[in-house]
Formats: sequence, structure tokens, C-alpha cells
Amino acid sequence: MINYMHVDRLEDLRQFTSLNELSEFLHSSLIPFEDPVDQIRDGLEYAFSNAAGEGGFVLLAREEGETVGALVMLRTGMEGYVPPNLLLYVAVRPDRRGRGVGGRLIEESLKRCGGDVKLHVEYDNPAKRLYERLGFESRYAEMRYSR
Repeated sequence: MINYMHVDRLEDLRQFTSLNELSEFLHSSLIPFEDPVDQIRDGLEYAFSNAAGEGGFVLLAREEGETVGALVMLRTGMEGYVPPNLLLYVAVRPDRRGRGVGGRLIEESLKRCGGDVKLHVEYDNPAKRLYERLGFESRYAEMRYSR
């Protein structure tokens, strides 16, 4: 049986896993769409920040004492012109995919955050279909200028 835990303080995360272990879990479970571990850790630190305009939460899916899925939701601090929430990461361990864990993580996160939610997804990411089934719509093409 999978249990879902809401974590909004770093101190509470430590009863389940460490920041480094969760960063590694997200990195390895997001392949081939993963970010570098240090960027994932930065996102987690933002989620647990108490600074003005920052913060968020993590949802963990745990089975038999192990993390099998995780979601990171951030507050953008830009209400009014950008959705107030950013679904930064949702990942399910590869051997647990196809069992509804990712969908349940997303549904639970939508219940727990106030306001609209945005996310970024690669066009060829199979998870895009899940997001669309859950009601997410493509609104804009993101463009970046990189130095």
C-alpha cells in the first residue's frame, strides 16, 4: 500500500529522507528529462524556504519505508500575472510507473495549493498526456535566451 505524505518543512522531511537523497531520487527518476542534482536541490531548498515570496511543499509517495514517488510544488510569489504555483517536479520510480502514483501525487498537490498551477514539460515527455488528462492545457511556448 502506498502512503502519501505532505511535507512543508525541512525538519519534517528528515523523518522520511534527506535533502540529498530526495535530490538524487528525483534526478534518477526523471531520466531522460532530469535536471542536474544541484539544481534539483536548489528547487527543494526554495520549497522549504521561509523567505518572502518563496516556499512550497513536497509530497512523497512511500511504500514499505521507501520513496517511490515525489512531487515538488513551489509558490511563485507572482500572483496576478503568473500562476501562484509552479509544479516543479513530479517523479515516480521507474518500477512503480503505470500504477497511478504520479496522477495521485498531482491530484493531491492540486487540492493542497491555492490558485492556479503552471508547469514546464518537454513536448516529447510521455507525462504530457497525464498532465492533459488531469486538466492542464498548453497556453504558451516557452522561449529562452541563454548565454
